[in-house]
Amino acid sequence: MVTSMTGFGRGMAEQENFRITVEMKSVNHRFLECFIRMPRQLSQIEDKIKKKIGHYIKRGKVDVFVTISGEGLISKSLKVDWQLIDSYYDFAKEAKKRYHINQDITLDHLLANSEILTVEETEGNNDELQDLIHDALEQAAVKLHYMRKNEGLELEKDLIYHLQSFKHILSQSNQVSPTIVTKYRERLEKRIKDFADGQIDESRILTEVAVFAEKADVTEELTRLDSHLAQFELALKKDEPIGRRLDFLTQEMNREVNTIGSKGNDANLVSYVVEMKSIIEKIREQVQNIE
Repeated sequence: MVTSMTGFGRGMAEQENFRITVEMKSVNHRFLECFIRMPRQLSQIEDKIKKKIGHYIKRGKVDVFVTISGEGLISKSLKVDWQLIDSYYDFAKEAKKRYHINQDITLDHLLANSEILTVEETEGNNDELQDLIHDALEQAAVKLHYMRKNEGLELEKDLIYHLQSFKHILSQSNQVSPTIVTKYRERLEKRIKDFADGQIDESRILTEVAVFAEKADVTEELTRLDSHLAQFELALKKDEPIGRRLDFLTQEMNREVNTIGSKGNDANLVSYVVEMKSIIEKIREQVQNIE
């Protein structure tokens, strides 16, 4: 079964105090790589998030965005340094007496020092946050997986269409291949007759034809192409990641076709090679998207 490596999923979970939103998007990649962006205080659960993603995705580059909104995430409290205030107050009274200052000591004088009052921030219930993130992550991962599966169905249809076209051209190539040596012998005999006044050295012709037949024989390459096609179609039915296998088979198909092009001394076969290479390129483009 074909699964695409591109997709998007979004999940949301909320309680009275805050809301969690998780967005996931994936694109092509040789391996599974996860990049997670979320508030710093939740960095300790990053490995758990990656493991959860790994249950649904085996290959691809995945970007995960965790957004937290609401008033329950951080609580603020005022901290007063009363000992420091007492020290400042005692100092102000002593200075007033020593320097004969008539001005009254007010609260504004004491609060002018920023060290007296500080605001402390306390994180909310981390366990509660993690449960909400887990729920939102699960939703996003399921939607992403579903989208990748649906896109994979379209990729599979396109690949099957290209494979059928390739099979048709390969069948024609198999029909042409046995005639190449015969045509070469006919051309060779005609050429010898034209330049040797109709005299034909049969042993020479047999030798030339044998040498040509060995160089131009593409039977093995055509047979291997048949095998690669069968393996390709079999892989499409497997319920597991098949992208790398299909990529390897595509490379092997291209290599066999290149060999046929270099060996097959026939205009029809060369035209078939051009068509097969064009189809292989289309297959390669689609295979790059498969998990």
